Amino acid sequence: MSTRGERVRRVGWWAALGVASLLTVMCVCLLFAAIRNDGAISAQLGTANATVDSVAFDRTIIHFETPDGIVHSPANGVLYPDGLAAGQLVRIEYDASDPELARVAGRSATLTLLPLGSFVFFTWLVAGPLLWWIRRVDKRALVAV
Repeated sequence: MSTRGERVRRVGWWAALGVASLLTVMCVCLLFAAIRNDGAISAQLGTANATVDSVAFDRTIIHFETPDGIVHSPANGVLYPDGLAAGQLVRIEYDASDPELARVAGRSATLTLLPLGSFVFFTWLVAGPLLWWIRRVDKRALVAV
């Protein structure tokens, strides 16, 4: 029969493994989403000059005019906006069939590799020793019995 402490350690081990795995899967999905967006933009490439309206921590809002004369302002902002400032004029690439999908010209999903890779690395840098420690404590408890 297992003791309460063993059950708590087992649940803690599975919880730590689950959280680290979930964060890793989310990062991989985010990378594939960026690659898919780049593929959609490259498939029907449109280019334009855009004006940066606002820069916030979660999105950079731009507006630009397509060749048909319609002004677009993607609600989710522009992809890969690092280094942009409000009022700046920037060259963008967009999906001609869906102008809501736009990125700064010359930038791609490869820019997501470093931040996502670092996040996954540090997640496992914390989770690995935690999982090892829980197993070690659990084995010590079994030997003591």
